[in-house]
Amino acid sequence: MFTNNKKSVFKIISILIRSFARKYPSAFFVLKWLFITSIIGAFIGAASAFFLQTLEWATQFRENHLWIVVFLPLAGFLVGLLYHYFGKDVEAGNNLLLETIHEPKKIIPFKMAPFVYLGTMITHFFGGSAGREGTALQMAASIADQFSKPLRLSVDDRKILIISTIAAGFGSVFGTPLAGAIFGLEVSLTGKIKYKALFPVISASFIADLVTRSLNTHHTEYVISFVPEISLLNILYALIAGVFFGICALIFSKTIHKTGNLFKSKISYPPLRPFVGGIIVLLSVWLVGTTKYLGLGIPTIQDSFLQQLPAYDFALKAVITIITLASGFKGGEVTPLFFIGATLGNALGYFIPLPLALLAGMGFVAVFAGATNTPIACSIMAFELFGIECGVYVIIACAVSYLFSGQNSIYKSQILGKSKHKRYWKKEEYL
Repeated sequence: MFTNNKKSVFKIISILIRSFARKYPSAFFVLKWLFITSIIGAFIGAASAFFLQTLEWATQFRENHLWIVVFLPLAGFLVGLLYHYFGKDVEAGNNLLLETIHEPKKIIPFKMAPFVYLGTMITHFFGGSAGREGTALQMAASIADQFSKPLRLSVDDRKILIISTIAAGFGSVFGTPLAGAIFGLEVSLTGKIKYKALFPVISASFIADLVTRSLNTHHTEYVISFVPEISLLNILYALIAGVFFGICALIFSKTIHKTGNLFKSKISYPPLRPFVGGIIVLLSVWLVGTTKYLGLGIPTIQDSFLQQLPAYDFALKAVITIITLASGFKGGEVTPLFFIGATLGNALGYFIPLPLALLAGMGFVAVFAGATNTPIACSIMAFELFGIECGVYVIIACAVSYLFSGQNSIYKSQILGKSKHKRYWKKEEYL
């Protein structure tokens, strides 16, 4: 009797919900996704806070015990073993998330979260040059996708869910919720934006960021103290800088993929790839005589806003990051790209007469924009990190970098929705 009454109640509720959805579709859409993103945002925000705080501990421990980096090859072998024997189905990382958005298939395995967390912590603890956004995005997506079946999400809704988790993971790990929302929309399909996902990504990103901040997680602050007035000459300088940032992004994207293929072709046993990569990184550190290019490199990024640094910093960080990630260590490319971009901007200060901090800030976001094809998200990120005053300069730098980075991306599974530019005339028309 009780079971029958229970079924009747659920049936009545279901009828009422469907009736409300038909009568007020927009209100139902907002309420539905507010409910979903509140759940996933809370989980993702808490996961990001835990990740960032433990990553900070690992970084501090390494910096206070630098001898530990000699074990980087063994750490790489351990990460390789973990993924080779237990994590082959989640090894694609961020590319698996993008593939799920394009062609949703089976639920993203929950084990992706602990695997990428452990892999990233080991990488940073022993000195690999990697980032943190890849970990945040993968943890977020693997957690959130577990709700797809209980919530009975359609294929289209599941796509929106994954895009929202990318936004929430990015926004919470960097403390830039608006940039995170736009990043989720831009990165999923270059040149096109899924506007139906606009409210869910904003809601998920801001909720996750609020939760992360509420758990006493602090984000690095950067300051651009002076922004010159807009003039034709200064716009020209920003354009020139944007070209350098775009070319840098292009070289990084192409090289990291080619290096990864080289490791795979020359070393057949996967766990040996990060082992060899760790040895090469150690030799590089020994040759350059400093550990500043290991880990996230936040202190050097901060210094690039304050003082003139060696002009080669960006190149050495790029090389060590490419070897680390292409060989099989875990983490992400974004924070190293921030380092590369900020120090490249700093290096441009040797001959471009714009304020050093402004050039560093432009490079910080523009190289990342070119490498991920997300110029709008990166421009907004600059507003959130540095203030709106630098707006014109960072927009120009991000737009030009995006164009000059070509049809490339650090994410192999990123689909080009529209060509960045096309030829408006045929060859014979201008001969």
